[in-house]
Amino acid sequence: MSSVPDSAAGVPGFRNPALPLRERVDDLLNRLTPAERLAMLHQYAPAVPRLGVAAFRTGSEGLHGVSWLGEATVFPQAVGLGASWDEDLVREVGEAVSTELRAFHHHRPPAIGSPERGPNSLQAWAPVLNLLRDPRWGRNEEGYSEDPVHTARVGEAYCRGLSGDHPTYLRAAPVLKHFLAYNNEDDRCTTSSALRPRVLQEYDLAAFRPVIASGAATGAMAAYNLVNGRPCHVSPLLEVELRRWARPTGHEIFVVSDAEAPSNLVDPEHYFDDHAESHAAALKAGIDSFTDHGEDSEVVVGRLREALQRGLIDQADVDRAVRRQLELRFRLGEFDPELDPYAGTGPEVIDRPEHRALARRAATESAVLLKNDGLLPIDPARTARIAVVGPLADTLFEDWYSGTLPYRVSAAAGLAAALGAHGGEVVHVEGSDRITLRSRTTGDLLGKSAFDVTDWGGGASTLRDAETGRYLCLQDDDTLAPGQEIIKSWFVKETFRIEPAGPDSPDTVLLRSVFTGRYATVDPTDGRVSVTAGTAQEAEHWQREVVRDGAAEARAAAAAADLAVVVLGNHPLINGRETEDRADIALPEGQEKLLRAVAAVRPDTALVVMSSYPYALDWADEHLPAVVWTSHGGQETGHALAAVLLGAAEPAGRLAQTWYRGDDPLPDPLDYDVIKAGWTYQYHRSTPLYPFGHGLSYTDFAHRDLRLSQPSIGPDGSVGLAVTLENTGARPGSEVVQVYVRALDARYEAPRLRLADFRKVTLEPGESRDLAFRLSAEQLAHWSVATGGFTVDPGGYEVIVARSADHPVLTAPLTVTGKRPGPRAGTGHRVLAVDFDDYENAAIVDATRSDGDAVTPADPARPATLHFREVDLAGAALIEVETAREGAGGARLDVRVDGRVLAEIEVPVTGGRYAWTSTTARLTAPPAGVHDLRLTLHGDFRLTAFRFAAAG
Repeated sequence: MSSVPDSAAGVPGFRNPALPLRERVDDLLNRLTPAERLAMLHQYAPAVPRLGVAAFRTGSEGLHGVSWLGEATVFPQAVGLGASWDEDLVREVGEAVSTELRAFHHHRPPAIGSPERGPNSLQAWAPVLNLLRDPRWGRNEEGYSEDPVHTARVGEAYCRGLSGDHPTYLRAAPVLKHFLAYNNEDDRCTTSSALRPRVLQEYDLAAFRPVIASGAATGAMAAYNLVNGRPCHVSPLLEVELRRWARPTGHEIFVVSDAEAPSNLVDPEHYFDDHAESHAAALKAGIDSFTDHGEDSEVVVGRLREALQRGLIDQADVDRAVRRQLELRFRLGEFDPELDPYAGTGPEVIDRPEHRALARRAATESAVLLKNDGLLPIDPARTARIAVVGPLADTLFEDWYSGTLPYRVSAAAGLAAALGAHGGEVVHVEGSDRITLRSRTTGDLLGKSAFDVTDWGGGASTLRDAETGRYLCLQDDDTLAPGQEIIKSWFVKETFRIEPAGPDSPDTVLLRSVFTGRYATVDPTDGRVSVTAGTAQEAEHWQREVVRDGAAEARAAAAAADLAVVVLGNHPLINGRETEDRADIALPEGQEKLLRAVAAVRPDTALVVMSSYPYALDWADEHLPAVVWTSHGGQETGHALAAVLLGAAEPAGRLAQTWYRGDDPLPDPLDYDVIKAGWTYQYHRSTPLYPFGHGLSYTDFAHRDLRLSQPSIGPDGSVGLAVTLENTGARPGSEVVQVYVRALDARYEAPRLRLADFRKVTLEPGESRDLAFRLSAEQLAHWSVATGGFTVDPGGYEVIVARSADHPVLTAPLTVTGKRPGPRAGTGHRVLAVDFDDYENAAIVDATRSDGDAVTPADPARPATLHFREVDLAGAALIEVETAREGAGGARLDVRVDGRVLAEIEVPVTGGRYAWTSTTARLTAPPAGVHDLRLTLHGDFRLTAFRFAAAG
């Protein structure tokens, strides 16, 4: 290692802010010993006292407020911020979050880890850019949208808010989560997301690409799952895509692992034989920091040290990752505290009044009016009493990545304050049954008290002690006792199934823990209750007595009121959550019954859904006059809802996710092919209940005079478009003008339509505004599997101005000129098997552990078929195929054009899934010209590529 001279004044070069950033980074790197560099690869990088370098840790959570560090301003969930469609608002939220994070960094001891392992990190693990493909995803609340353009725009805004606007120093360092195609929780560490090239390029990468290329993000986190059979933590896409997009920005992307994911590469994924090999592969693939084994750095560092000793990595691999970390630390001002403009941020900024006001505005802007037959807005001067009913009516919940709420304004409290100012009254009833459970064995009451029972769906209920407000909880010793007043822990032990003991005894029930699946039992000698029974036959029988009929109480309150507001939804830590997907999109049965009971006696009922994800609201949409949705909107939710319901504010939100109907069969959660499966507004074939972009207003808007600057453009051109928006109603209001594009007569399976641009506009009554957009040909492009790049086909397109994906209001034709693409080159060209146009029963898998894709039958008992359209086979006489095969049994590849067989190739055993061999066969009837080609795989083998050739 070369020595590094100090400056003339004796100041190390890395301490000299006048030097270029790269020189400072190199200077510090060269002063570190190899052991010190290696230690920096763990999440908890130790201090280097001899150089005055402090300890450093990666990662603070800041998705919609500073998380896990104590009380901080809590903004709406990300899915709610996405529904605002307001980039300026989202940027302001990011600014507030990073300002508070600075205060925690400088002034608060770490809530996680010991202080000597470094202060609270300024690297913010946010935003989440995973697209909301499947509304059943347990982490649906963390994403912004099902659309990549919308997600990228909102995500970039949040990043810019986090990072600040100083040209040299960052307020915080945003890290994009989770790369890539991560959209299921069940078995998330072992499932593989199959992405054919069009889906990869047009959908999943499309959310990350613009944010990285803009320079707004400083890092990314690899996802838990596999993509095309290869774990994301060793994906070549980290270098081939992410870092390629970042290079023009002049800054490196610092890539961190997800928690424990490096260890997962060996167990449970079994992708590598040992941890030294797996950690080496992750480092070489582009992982710069290993979040694994908590604060125990030695486990990870020891594995990497072994990898160095075995020659699996070299010093250059270590240095590359450390250099990226050091660059980030310099940009965060760590080595220039006297110049860092954010270093003086004090603790008084946490939950300050300006942030509270912003939280209220964000919650208000995020609320979406789904249906309104004139019930809303409520006139407070004419409404003496409102009954506010439901399990979410007078409480607010935190999700796993929210901060600790400094205060809570519930829907009932917000409405009571607003209506009370006009002399009105709010009556709140939860609508839950209050029950007792008495042991048939001992005659004793469970918990010596009554419980308020809430149905959260899927058979999971909570039992809250009626006297203390604490949830019945499974203890570590398997006994039952009241726990906390708030459910917020990684392992949720507060949910139970109350199961009938038999068909003839409806009031005799069994109590079963959702967490363990075991039943409660009672020791007849001492009355001790423990949850240890493995079967219903061993379980204690409990006599259930209803002390309070929740539905009857709700009906009485609604009947005595002028109007009812029923607040239903989910608990963010129950059912759909990290590690657990939802089974369906139905409202919990108990909540649906409560809603119908209230509506039966009070037709003027508004439903407010407070949830992390969409529900099937078919009955409510058909029978109720008004439906509103809000995410879990943070501390100011109640004030925001009151303002929207009573008309003090406009319902300005628009859905950023399709809400499907209850009888609409959704594709399999692991089917990531949005094109073939029919996911999202782009490809879904049935009419949804509420479409992407949907949201009503209390005023009316007219869209007029869509004008294109020219009727046609070339494949590299652009066109200006203008539209006039007028508020034709009697109230101020906001409209989201949505611009979509559609290809007409496409030679590929094109989206029904695709979002190209949007703008949120606020207008006074009678005000109109001309809005200008610029549409580039690039926004009309699709990924060509024939050429391996984006292309814009010549032909007809439509530009659509719409109020939602299912509500177009103006359409204009646009022609793209140019030469029609020729057929796919076949003869003399290596064609990747994954570059098919269509398929049946095909799965995409890894060609090697480090790179490439292959195709294999999804079910080896059935053939897989790959379709390749318009292949030029002129002169072809031979076909060479690249295959790998492990097992015994027959395996064959059939090659056909126009229904006739060109070749039948017996696939040899190669000895392993990565042991590739080439087999050449002569075509039985050499074709001429352009044909549609079909390859059929019979048996268990892998195909990575094929090539046609002339006779040699």
